[in-house]
Amino acid sequence: MATSVFFNNFNSTAEQNLIEDLIIESIRIYGIDVYYIPRTTSNRDDVFREGSYSYNSSYLIEAYIRNVDGFTGDGEFLSKFGLQVRDQIVFTIAQRTFKAEVGNYTADVRPKEGDLIWFPLTRSVFQIKNADVKPIFYQLGALQTYDLTCELYEASSETFNTGITEIDGVYNALSLKSDGYELLAENGNVLVTESGERIILESFDIEAIDVQAENDVYETEGQDFIDFTEFDPFSEKAGGYRS
Repeated sequence: MATSVFFNNFNSTAEQNLIEDLIIESIRIYGIDVYYIPRTTSNRDDVFREGSYSYNSSYLIEAYIRNVDGFTGDGEFLSKFGLQVRDQIVFTIAQRTFKAEVGNYTADVRPKEGDLIWFPLTRSVFQIKNADVKPIFYQLGALQTYDLTCELYEASSETFNTGITEIDGVYNALSLKSDGYELLAENGNVLVTESGERIILESFDIEAIDVQAENDVYETEGQDFIDFTEFDPFSEKAGGYRS
Protein backbone atom coordinates (compact mmCIF):
# COMPACT_ATOMS: atom_id res chain seq x y z
CA MET A 1 0.00 0.00 0.00
CA ALA A 2 1.39 3.41 -0.94
CA THR A 3 2.04 6.24 1.51
CA SER A 4 -0.74 8.70 2.23
CA VAL A 5 -1.03 11.53 -0.25
CA PHE A 6 -2.24 13.77 2.59
CA PHE A 7 1.01 13.55 4.58
CA ASN A 8 3.64 12.90 1.89
CA ASN A 9 5.08 16.39 1.34
CA PHE A 10 8.25 15.43 -0.50
CA ASN A 11 6.93 17.13 -3.62
CA SER A 12 5.42 20.10 -1.82
CA THR A 13 7.51 23.21 -2.49
CA ALA A 14 5.42 25.23 -0.03
CA GLU A 15 6.18 22.84 2.84
CA GLN A 16 9.87 22.75 1.94
CA ASN A 17 10.04 26.54 1.93
CA LEU A 18 8.23 26.67 5.26
CA ILE A 19 10.70 24.42 7.07
CA GLU A 20 13.59 26.31 5.47
CA ASP A 21 12.16 29.60 6.74
CA LEU A 22 11.87 28.13 10.25
CA ILE A 23 15.47 26.88 10.18
CA ILE A 24 16.79 30.26 9.03
CA GLU A 25 14.79 32.03 11.72
CA SER A 26 16.08 29.62 14.38
CA ILE A 27 19.70 30.23 13.33
CA ARG A 28 19.13 33.99 13.50
CA ILE A 29 17.70 33.64 17.01
CA TYR A 30 20.15 31.15 18.52
CA GLY A 31 23.18 31.64 16.27
CA ILE A 32 26.05 34.10 16.10
CA ASP A 33 27.42 36.40 13.43
CA VAL A 34 30.64 35.18 11.80
CA TYR A 35 32.65 36.25 8.77
CA TYR A 36 33.02 33.81 5.90
CA ILE A 37 36.39 34.31 4.16
CA PRO A 38 36.79 32.49 0.80
CA ARG A 39 40.22 31.35 -0.33
CA THR A 40 41.68 32.47 -3.65
CA THR A 41 44.18 30.19 -5.41
CA SER A 42 46.76 31.34 -7.95
CA ASN A 43 49.77 29.74 -9.65
CA ARG A 44 48.33 26.30 -9.02
CA ASP A 45 50.56 23.30 -9.61
CA ASP A 46 48.35 20.52 -11.00
CA VAL A 47 50.95 17.87 -10.16
CA PHE A 48 51.36 18.63 -6.45
CA ARG A 49 47.92 20.27 -6.21
CA GLU A 50 49.41 23.29 -4.50
CA GLY A 51 49.51 26.98 -5.23
CA SER A 52 49.67 30.46 -3.78
CA TYR A 53 46.74 31.20 -1.49
CA SER A 54 45.26 34.53 -0.47
CA TYR A 55 42.16 35.77 1.32
CA ASN A 56 40.81 38.95 -0.25
CA SER A 57 37.23 39.30 0.96
CA SER A 58 34.90 38.59 3.87
CA TYR A 59 31.14 38.20 4.17
CA LEU A 60 29.02 38.54 7.29
CA ILE A 61 26.77 35.53 7.78
CA GLU A 62 24.85 33.99 10.68
CA ALA A 63 25.76 30.51 11.89
CA TYR A 64 24.64 28.12 14.60
CA ILE A 65 27.27 26.48 16.81
CA ARG A 66 26.61 22.74 16.97
CA ASN A 67 29.08 21.79 19.72
CA VAL A 68 27.71 24.10 22.41
CA ASP A 69 29.67 22.40 25.21
CA GLY A 70 33.00 23.69 23.91
CA PHE A 71 35.63 22.91 21.31
CA THR A 72 36.12 19.34 20.17
CA GLY A 73 39.06 17.80 18.31
CA ASP A 74 42.45 16.89 19.77
CA GLY A 75 42.68 20.11 21.75
CA GLU A 76 46.11 21.10 23.04
CA PHE A 77 48.94 18.59 23.12
CA LEU A 78 52.72 18.52 23.05
CA SER A 79 54.22 16.90 19.95
CA LYS A 80 57.71 16.61 18.51
CA PHE A 81 56.97 19.88 16.70
CA GLY A 82 56.11 21.70 19.92
CA LEU A 83 52.77 22.73 21.33
CA GLN A 84 49.91 21.94 18.94
CA VAL A 85 46.39 23.37 19.22
CA ARG A 86 43.80 21.35 17.29
CA ASP A 87 40.52 22.84 18.49
CA GLN A 88 37.54 22.01 16.29
CA ILE A 89 34.12 23.60 16.00
CA VAL A 90 31.07 22.81 13.86
CA PHE A 91 29.01 25.62 12.34
CA THR A 92 25.59 25.15 10.78
CA ILE A 93 24.56 27.64 8.12
CA ALA A 94 21.47 27.71 5.95
CA GLN A 95 21.92 26.96 2.27
CA ARG A 96 19.69 29.84 1.21
CA THR A 97 21.61 32.24 3.45
CA PHE A 98 24.96 31.11 2.04
CA LYS A 99 23.75 31.62 -1.51
CA ALA A 100 22.39 35.09 -0.74
CA GLU A 101 25.28 36.38 1.38
CA VAL A 102 28.26 34.60 -0.23
CA GLY A 103 27.41 32.64 -3.36
CA ASN A 104 25.93 35.57 -5.27
CA TYR A 105 29.25 37.42 -4.90
CA THR A 106 31.75 34.59 -5.35
CA ALA A 107 29.87 32.20 -7.65
CA ASP A 108 30.52 29.40 -5.14
CA VAL A 109 27.66 26.91 -5.06
CA ARG A 110 28.58 25.69 -1.56
CA PRO A 111 31.14 26.30 1.21
CA LYS A 112 34.56 24.96 0.24
CA GLU A 113 37.24 23.21 2.22
CA GLY A 114 40.11 25.61 2.80
CA ASP A 115 37.94 28.68 3.28
CA LEU A 116 38.10 30.45 6.64
CA ILE A 117 35.57 31.54 9.25
CA TRP A 118 36.34 34.40 11.64
CA PHE A 119 34.78 33.60 15.03
CA PRO A 120 34.46 36.95 16.88
CA LEU A 121 33.48 35.34 20.20
CA THR A 122 36.99 33.93 20.72
CA ARG A 123 38.67 36.24 18.18
CA SER A 124 39.92 33.18 16.30
CA VAL A 125 40.12 32.09 12.69
CA PHE A 126 38.99 28.57 11.81
CA GLN A 127 39.58 26.74 8.54
CA ILE A 128 36.91 24.53 6.98
CA LYS A 129 38.12 20.93 6.94
CA ASN A 130 34.88 19.32 5.84
CA ALA A 131 31.68 20.79 4.42
CA ASP A 132 28.84 18.34 4.94
CA VAL A 133 26.16 19.12 2.38
CA LYS A 134 23.72 16.53 3.73
CA PRO A 135 23.76 16.90 7.54
CA ILE A 136 20.00 16.34 7.73
CA PHE A 137 18.89 13.84 5.17
CA TYR A 138 16.27 15.47 2.95
CA GLN A 139 13.67 16.88 5.31
CA LEU A 140 10.46 16.89 3.27
CA GLY A 141 12.55 16.03 0.24
CA ALA A 142 14.96 18.99 0.34
CA LEU A 143 18.26 20.06 1.90
CA GLN A 144 18.31 23.18 4.03
CA THR A 145 21.69 23.47 5.80
CA TYR A 146 25.44 22.88 5.66
CA ASP A 147 27.50 21.59 8.58
CA LEU A 148 31.03 23.00 8.49
CA THR A 149 33.61 21.14 10.56
CA CYS A 150 36.39 23.65 11.18
CA GLU A 151 39.80 23.51 12.84
CA LEU A 152 41.84 26.33 14.31
CA TYR A 153 43.71 27.93 11.42
CA GLU A 154 47.50 27.64 11.12
CA ALA A 155 48.99 30.41 8.97
CA SER A 156 51.41 29.52 6.16
CA SER A 157 52.38 32.97 4.85
CA GLU A 158 49.14 33.50 2.93
CA THR A 159 48.20 37.05 1.94
CA PHE A 160 45.27 38.62 3.81
CA ASN A 161 43.20 41.53 2.54
CA THR A 162 39.81 40.73 4.05
CA GLY A 163 38.96 44.18 5.33
CA ILE A 164 38.98 42.90 8.92
CA THR A 165 41.83 44.77 10.59
CA GLU A 166 42.35 42.20 13.33
CA ILE A 167 42.95 39.45 10.78
CA ASP A 168 44.88 41.34 8.12
CA GLY A 169 47.25 43.05 10.54
CA VAL A 170 48.15 39.97 12.56
CA TYR A 171 48.59 37.38 9.80
CA ASN A 172 50.33 39.68 7.31
CA ALA A 173 52.80 40.68 10.02
CA LEU A 174 53.61 37.00 10.62
CA SER A 175 54.05 36.21 6.92
CA LEU A 176 57.47 34.88 5.96
CA LYS A 177 57.11 35.93 2.34
CA SER A 178 59.95 37.99 0.96
CA ASP A 179 57.62 40.27 -1.01
CA GLY A 180 58.78 43.83 -0.56
CA TYR A 181 62.38 42.81 0.13
CA GLU A 182 63.44 42.35 -3.49
CA LEU A 183 66.31 44.32 -4.97
CA LEU A 184 64.87 46.63 -7.61
CA ALA A 185 66.38 48.21 -10.69
CA GLU A 186 66.01 51.90 -11.49
CA ASN A 187 62.89 51.17 -13.56
CA GLY A 188 61.30 49.35 -10.63
CA ASN A 189 61.71 45.83 -12.00
CA VAL A 190 62.83 43.05 -9.67
CA LEU A 191 66.40 41.93 -10.24
CA VAL A 192 66.83 38.19 -10.78
CA THR A 193 69.74 35.81 -11.17
CA GLU A 194 70.54 33.87 -14.34
CA SER A 195 68.36 31.03 -13.07
CA GLY A 196 65.43 33.39 -12.55
CA GLU A 197 65.58 33.60 -8.73
CA ARG A 198 64.86 36.96 -7.15
CA ILE A 199 67.64 38.82 -5.36
CA ILE A 200 66.55 39.51 -1.78
CA LEU A 201 67.86 42.30 0.41
CA GLU A 202 69.89 41.37 3.49
CA SER A 203 67.36 43.21 5.64
CA PHE A 204 64.98 40.26 5.16
CA ASP A 205 65.46 38.36 8.42
CA ILE A 206 63.12 35.48 9.17
CA GLU A 207 64.12 35.39 12.82
CA ALA A 208 63.03 39.02 13.18
CA ILE A 209 59.56 38.03 11.93
CA ASP A 210 59.25 34.64 13.61
CA VAL A 211 60.77 34.87 17.08
CA GLN A 212 60.63 31.08 17.39
CA ALA A 213 62.82 30.55 14.34
CA GLU A 214 66.33 29.45 15.29
CA ASN A 215 67.97 28.97 11.91
CA ASP A 216 71.29 30.47 12.97
CA VAL A 217 71.36 28.36 16.12
CA TYR A 218 70.83 25.11 14.19
CA GLU A 219 73.44 26.08 11.63
CA THR A 220 76.01 26.84 14.34
CA GLU A 221 75.26 23.73 16.37
CA GLY A 222 75.31 21.56 13.25
CA GLN A 223 78.90 22.47 12.50
CA ASP A 224 79.99 20.72 15.71
CA PHE A 225 78.65 17.24 14.93
CA ILE A 226 78.48 16.97 11.12
CA ASP A 227 81.25 14.54 10.19
CA PHE A 228 83.66 15.60 7.45
CA THR A 229 86.48 13.23 8.40
CA GLU A 230 87.95 10.39 6.34
CA PHE A 231 85.17 8.12 7.60
CA ASP A 232 82.65 10.32 5.87
CA PRO A 233 81.97 8.97 2.35
CA PHE A 234 81.54 12.52 1.12
CA SER A 235 84.85 13.68 2.53
CA GLU A 236 87.56 14.88 0.14
CA LYS A 237 90.18 12.80 2.04
CA ALA A 238 91.44 9.30 1.29
CA GLY A 239 89.53 8.47 -1.86
CA GLY A 240 86.32 10.15 -0.74
CA TYR A 241 84.05 12.19 -2.88
CA ARG A 242 85.68 14.91 -4.97
CA SER A 243 83.78 17.64 -6.75
